[in-house]
Amino acid sequence: MRRVDAHNHFWQYDPVRDAWIDDSMQVIRRNFFPDDLAPLLEANGFEGCVAVQADQSDTETKFLLDLAASAPFVKGVVGWTDLRAPFVEDQLDKYRDQPLLKGFRHILQGELNRCGMLQPAFLNGIAALGKKGYTYDILIFPDQLPFAATLCGKFSNQAFIIDHGAKPYIRKGEMDQWKKDMQAFRKMDHVYCKVSGLATEADWTSWTPQQIRPYIDTLVETFGISRLVFGSDWPVSLLAGSYERTVSLVADCFSASEQEAVFSTNARQFYKL
Repeated sequence: MRRVDAHNHFWQYDPVRDAWIDDSMQVIRRNFFPDDLAPLLEANGFEGCVAVQADQSDTETKFLLDLAASAPFVKGVVGWTDLRAPFVEDQLDKYRDQPLLKGFRHILQGELNRCGMLQPAFLNGIAALGKKGYTYDILIFPDQLPFAATLCGKFSNQAFIIDHGAKPYIRKGEMDQWKKDMQAFRKMDHVYCKVSGLATEADWTSWTPQQIRPYIDTLVETFGISRLVFGSDWPVSLLAGSYERTVSLVADCFSASEQEAVFSTNARQFYKL
């Protein structure tokens, strides 16, 4: 099986830009580049990865594309552009000669306006992505799930993928409302979900696979095997454990044939790798 890690990050640490990395996150307060990830991928049987934006700037997109150009195992990039810009299609056209750019993401989880994704300017940006054939990664917290469902319902031909299972409140042991809101995506075949970043939503030092398994089971019930995609969320995942433990947490939930889909086929299909 040619595994793909469909969600990781690279950055050159900047204490101002990366202020979200607070004192509790010392382990990731440094640079992370492809050379740091390569041995982890090889040791865990991964052929490649998808690099996802961590900063909201066009500079970030260029940074990731430049890294991908020099690291063949980076099979795709999810970048950032201002989807609310009035000339968003022109902005997207700048990347027409960048086949490694697969899609875009906006950090909706940090928006003060929790339903800002439904504003006309943002909807116009999503429509532009569809015209250009790009995917969209949905980064939200559970309270935004109903708005995300409405967004996805408006664009049945747009490829969406929900990052980190919408970050359920595992640390608090809360599940019922998140599970209920997830059901809206059950019949939306154009919406995928990443089984990623779940351990960092639990207690970093004391989480167990048994604690997280019910959340993964819910994602299986909602999206089925064919719309689930593995992502490590490295290096953020290091806050809650090693790369190997992140991989085994998910792999142990699936049979060999299911792993083929979750760790390889689905990511390749969604991102057209």
